Amino acid sequence: MAEHLDPLHEALQRLDAAWAGADEADDLSRTQLMTVTEALGLLHRRSGAMLAEVAACVARESRTELGADSLAKEQGFRNAAQLIATTTGATTGDASRLVKVGEATAPRTNLVGERLPAKYPAAQRALASGALSAQAVATIIVLLDRVRLTIGAERTAEAERLLVDRAVGLSHDEVRRLVARAEAWLDPDGVAPREQEQRDRRSLSIFERDGRIHLDGEFDAASGAPIVAAVNGYVSAMFAAQKDQLAVEAGDAEHRSVAALRAEALSAICAHALGCENEAPALAGATVVVRVDLQDLAEGTGYATIDGSDLPISIATARRLAAGGGVIPCVLGTDREILDYGRELRFFTKTQRLALAERDGGCAMCGLPPSMTRAHHIRWWRRDAGPTNLENGILLCESCHHRIHDNDWDIRIEGKGRSGRVWFIPPPHVDPARTPRLGGRARFDLAA
Repeated sequence: MAEHLDPLHEALQRLDAAWAGADEADDLSRTQLMTVTEALGLLHRRSGAMLAEVAACVARESRTELGADSLAKEQGFRNAAQLIATTTGATTGDASRLVKVGEATAPRTNLVGERLPAKYPAAQRALASGALSAQAVATIIVLLDRVRLTIGAERTAEAERLLVDRAVGLSHDEVRRLVARAEAWLDPDGVAPREQEQRDRRSLSIFERDGRIHLDGEFDAASGAPIVAAVNGYVSAMFAAQKDQLAVEAGDAEHRSVAALRAEALSAICAHALGCENEAPALAGATVVVRVDLQDLAEGTGYATIDGSDLPISIATARRLAAGGGVIPCVLGTDREILDYGRELRFFTKTQRLALAERDGGCAMCGLPPSMTRAHHIRWWRRDAGPTNLENGILLCESCHHRIHDNDWDIRIEGKGRSGRVWFIPPPHVDPARTPRLGGRARFDLAA
């Protein structure tokens, strides 16, 4: 048996041990379900690493200079990506990304045949061990390839190490958020050109079909932020109204999907803008907050961020938004000091909510935007005499708030201000070791 396959066999043995005593998935206990899921995840990641390695070899044997002797053409395919996609049941785009991952994490040789380390050694180690999936590594590699000429080899290696370390334990969607934040940190001078490109691609198509009106839009971060904030604010207000209705009319409350509520939100907001006689639709305190460092704002360097979006914006755009009204500029100094109201108030003030949003970035647990969250006391105000301050406050969506309380999770805040970190401590039945899990904005901030 080839030693190269040992990681796969080890993962398969873990799966076999986790499944012991059960014939089908329905026979697994809750503990077994979690163990089996983790074992399957490890097997998936390690098999993905092996597939990326093989895909790179297939691409090498299918390079264009081989002509008719190309492996892909020999097998009846146009190129390596098509061969891999057809064989694995993936898309050609996924197959191309696998090839890129395999090539970027494989050992290399120089012109005299000496072996060199992989182009991205930290990514290679994380991929081979099963710590990261091939999809996550591909997302990181695309960013590093894009900025390496701008930032140089030394900073690229540092960025690779930081991204790989932070990406472990994150979903692929969360890795994409991490990479979006990292690109602005690594190449702040590239924010404005990318922003202009996104602005040039703005579009909104409106057409009628099958008796319905269809809208298909694409917006840059700055022009899309007010739309997202207003629509999500309306949805949050409607959820709150539905919750109240459930309490009063147990069986008759209306249940609508988020998509349906968003459609209603856009219609209501546009109707109000046309000057209808109705009151402005409830938006649950929705605001657009642009956050920028004081030094960057003064010098015109760096970048800014908008609550609810992972896309960075240029300092020029941040200044324009703040000057235009309807946007709250949050300028951050070096001390990051935040107001503390102690127990004089039960409910968090708007200033405190803005400060919590700066630290948590939205729901500190699942990442929903600030407009879809509420400020909650970690130590309950009434039961535990918990103070209404930043060290005892956290932004959570309703779902995560109930999940934490119903399933006995603990929350710990370390530090103060924007530099504070939120940690979620799982209960013993989830993790006997109760290993803290990082939450909030710090999960995606490489500069933290």
